[in-house]
Amino acid sequence: MEKIKFEIEIAIKASPNMIYQYISSPSNLQEWFADKVNSRGKMFSFVWEGEEEIAELVLKKADDRVRFKWVDSEDDDSFFEMKIQVDALTKDVSLIVTDFADDEDDVEEAKNLWESQIEELKHTIGA
Repeated sequence: MEKIKFEIEIAIKASPNMIYQYISSPSNLQEWFADKVNSRGKMFSFVWEGEEEIAELVLKKADDRVRFKWVDSEDDDSFFEMKIQVDALTKDVSLIVTDFADDEDDVEEAKNLWESQIEELKHTIGA
């Protein structure tokens, strides 16, 4: 089944370097993204409410973006990416999340979940 790609952009008042630390390191991801995060090489283990999901870090660009691919979705092109964007004129910083949902009904729910997680990130870094 074809997954539906979606993107959300949320402004964050913090430096790209600080945001990058919180989207790329297991200990910092654990502060806002999942209950527990471990990594071994490029493989990351994310735990929510006792349920573990494994993702491979497929792209990592300092102060720019990270992209993960869920191991159990290897038969499709889905991934989730957190990308830092800085407006050239205003220098405003945004986090752009790209993710996939199973169907149209799940898109809104997934967007709401990301927005809530990013609010937690903003709270964690004091943005």
